[in-house]
Amino acid sequence: MAGPSQLTGADDPAPAGSSAAGRRRATILDVAAAAGVSRQTVTRAMNDMSGISAETKRRVMEAARELSYRPSRFGRGLVTGGARQLGLVVNDLRNPYSPELAAAVVRLAADEGWNVMLVDIGLASDADRLLASLREQADVVVGYLGEWSAGWGSGLATTPLIQLDAGETTEHAGVRLDPVAAIGDLVAHLVAMGVRCPVVLDASAPREPSARGAAMAAAFREHGVEAEVVHAASSSAEHASAVTAQVVRRAAPPDALLAFNDLMALGALSACRHAGLDVPRDIRVAGVDGLTIGTLVAPTLTTLAVDFDEVARHTLELAVALRDGDADVDRFRVVPHRLVLRESA
Repeated sequence: MAGPSQLTGADDPAPAGSSAAGRRRATILDVAAAAGVSRQTVTRAMNDMSGISAETKRRVMEAARELSYRPSRFGRGLVTGGARQLGLVVNDLRNPYSPELAAAVVRLAADEGWNVMLVDIGLASDADRLLASLREQADVVVGYLGEWSAGWGSGLATTPLIQLDAGETTEHAGVRLDPVAAIGDLVAHLVAMGVRCPVVLDASAPREPSARGAAMAAAFREHGVEAEVVHAASSSAEHASAVTAQVVRRAAPPDALLAFNDLMALGALSACRHAGLDVPRDIRVAGVDGLTIGTLVAPTLTTLAVDFDEVARHTLELAVALRDGDADVDRFRVVPHRLVLRESA
């Protein structure tokens, strides 16, 4: 376990002969030497101050990038009692998924001596400003950045980024949530129960299924069952309820509905109830995420649950390694979902 951080920053070189000397973080003196300038000039370049030429600034920026140099928060006047700062980015706190994830991260971060700063870019009117501020104040940033992750590494002294639900091609560190095996378990169960007319309720544009929706359809296909994929404009309970209401009014309604996430599955349950359908006798319903709220509805919700504590553990391990400049750490982790059968299926 990492101990409390001291009031020292990236500008403090590792002592000669120490175990960290072989892979210590670059200092401002290293950048100055590489760029052939003074320490004061590096400070001016890093803080976008006047008094240096564009060419000098370019040299400093290039040297800083090559050395993976980041100014210490102490040097930027942002130290808060020596505590390490973790920036957590979510995309909609109205979705119960975000608070449950945040609770797990905050709980473990506190145990490890980190403070957590939370930003919701989905509800923010100026996400760029919030992320720029977070980038300056945090030692490491983790979360769902979507399109903002593409340009994360373009600036000087980039704050390390850990993407959640990351694709395998991400250039950053990442924790991928993998539901594929659990989807296979759920589909095998549904087919064994006699399901033959399933619908996949996806959160995607028409004719553009998400990776999760495509995996659900493929799993049914492996059992010789063709699932229809229908699309909701967003992953909200309201949109899911509206789409489900149309689907279940058909002359031949589906006998199972697999939703993109638990929130959409709850919307589907509501639509089924208003249509007078009995779940699971008339139609079986399942979601993805394993949210606590799924145990508080009737019928209780079958789901593919992700272990938020496991996600938090991998996140903090990566955060420590990235902050310390550990080049040997496995920068990509995978957390599988698991099938939790409840009354709705």
